[in-house]
Amino acid sequence: MLIMISETNLDFEQVQRKPLKEEIFEILHKRIIAGKYAPGDWLRQEEISSQLGVSQTPVREALDLLVSTGLAEREPFRGVRVMQLSADEIAESYGMRLFLECSAAATAATRITDEDVKKLIRIIDQTKNLMTLNDMSTQRHLNREFHLAVVDASGNSLLTKLYGIVINSFPDWMLYEYMFRHPELLEESLVQEYHEHMAIVEALADHDKARSAKVTLIHIQNLGKELVSYLGIPAELLKAKRI
Repeated sequence: MLIMISETNLDFEQVQRKPLKEEIFEILHKRIIAGKYAPGDWLRQEEISSQLGVSQTPVREALDLLVSTGLAEREPFRGVRVMQLSADEIAESYGMRLFLECSAAATAATRITDEDVKKLIRIIDQTKNLMTLNDMSTQRHLNREFHLAVVDASGNSLLTKLYGIVINSFPDWMLYEYMFRHPELLEESLVQEYHEHMAIVEALADHDKARSAKVTLIHIQNLGKELVSYLGIPAELLKAKRI
């Protein structure tokens, strides 16, 4: 299956050997990260179907995937639009990430298995060469997969469910969209993220509870700095929303 949109790199998408709904999801995902759809923009099923030359069924399924991954929200009787978060909502999701991920890392350090560690390393290895703007949707997917795997390693199913809600309220895609508009920041940010993820894995592999929590705290705090620098979220608000 081959989908072609237009002549630019961002609008000319070629995704092979995937279900059609996933191809369309990737195209819409990249458009959102590229800023072609702004927060609050409606994603009209009929319009997208016409643009891509496909039926509305896989488009509807792709929109469902966007909603399930926190990129969009569905409003009853109105449709689907790109997620729009207030500064308060962003600060709250940041505070919850600090609390949940540090707790999860500390717990995971006491029970993580060799297979869990290998899984985390495999995820990180896949991010090594994803350094271009066109890789950002894949980078975002792997980033989320890494953090979810750490939380899963805690063995606490309720914590995992809570984290699933929180991560879908965190504007990671907005950070990628900012880097898309400021490519000079991209490589430095991704290299830093890679090393911070490796530090988390090393602490977990050593079953060091305190260090696992500490390096996770540093990593999420650095995301907080990006929220301030890239999205203009007041630092005082982030501090006020910490649990």
